[in-house]
Amino acid sequence: MLMSVHSVFATNLATTLSCRLNASNMNVSRRRIGSSFVNCSLEKTTEADRLVKLKNGNESLEICRVINGMCQTGGGWGKIDQNDAVEAMIRYADAGLTTFDMADHYGPAEDIYGIFINKVRQERPPEYLENIKGLTKWVPPPVKITRSYVRESIEKSLKRMDVASLDMLQFHWWDYAIDGYLDALKHLTDLKGEGKIKNIALTNFDTERLEQILENGIPVVSNQVQHSIIDMRPQQRMAQLCKLSGVKLITYGTVMGGLLSEKYLDTNLDRTHLNNPSLQKYITTVDAWGDWDLFQVLLRTMKSIATKHGVSIPTVGVRYVLDQSEVAGSIIGVRLGLTDHIEDANAIFSLVLDDEDVNSIQEVTKKGKDLLQVIGDCGDEYRHI
Repeated sequence: MLMSVHSVFATNLATTLSCRLNASNMNVSRRRIGSSFVNCSLEKTTEADRLVKLKNGNESLEICRVINGMCQTGGGWGKIDQNDAVEAMIRYADAGLTTFDMADHYGPAEDIYGIFINKVRQERPPEYLENIKGLTKWVPPPVKITRSYVRESIEKSLKRMDVASLDMLQFHWWDYAIDGYLDALKHLTDLKGEGKIKNIALTNFDTERLEQILENGIPVVSNQVQHSIIDMRPQQRMAQLCKLSGVKLITYGTVMGGLLSEKYLDTNLDRTHLNNPSLQKYITTVDAWGDWDLFQVLLRTMKSIATKHGVSIPTVGVRYVLDQSEVAGSIIGVRLGLTDHIEDANAIFSLVLDDEDVNSIQEVTKKGKDLLQVIGDCGDEYRHI
């Protein structure tokens, strides 16, 4: 039987506090799960809060806290030229935005990363290459999971990305009613032992299954979940478990596909103009939380804060989420070779939201519905698709 989050918290509090008190300049947690210890931590590595290290045992991964999301290479956001995309990735990396998030099913994303990383090897010094991180995902269909199937899938990503070992493999499972996700993770752990994967992570797992996975000794370092100013579900249940275990959150949907921007400020809602997959997805989040009028109040509030600090609405949105408990990084989708948001992204690191800013945002967001009650826990929006 799985222990509840509250039971785990109570039985491990003394151990957790002891490790945290002994850690220097780090938030560290150490947790006994089954017969295995899971040691995870998040360490800030620069004064500008640009980089963090995700750690589990002897493994660690340093990433940029603002992550370039490559979902938009998969179609639906405009045709992307491969050469232009690679040149754009170089520009992002040169600007210090050195971490890229992709998946096996994001069209040519892994292939483009492979071309990019080879260009970096040829044109940049070795120390530059060390800063580049590629985070990918394995999203298998709900089929019977075998060791050979897992190996074949990971080998395919290794070949496409042209790397000897994946910096991070984030695993997703569509339907908990179908057995296999624990088997898949155990096979991934074996591949990690072989050096094929440096770090194992999750994407869109709920709190209950995250706890189950940790209790089975799977060395997970992060869980990628939907999280924005209006979608605070990760802070209601999952952050407590993450704080205890050391697993960190990587967030997406943080600017809601661009809805959290000046473009939609003081506009009437015209759904026919929401013509890409991201906008179509996140307008449903707005619908679940409140309505367009309330969303406009939020945008006006965020614009006032943005003007005060000399930044943009998306910059305020990402900073707000990065300041939430257990959040290691936030993904911003990039339309490589079509548009750049490098300046806005870098402004996130120097932005400090004061109490007045936070209180004014929360005065608006609390008027919306509780998405935990409307949608369910993190990741539930992806179940049974």
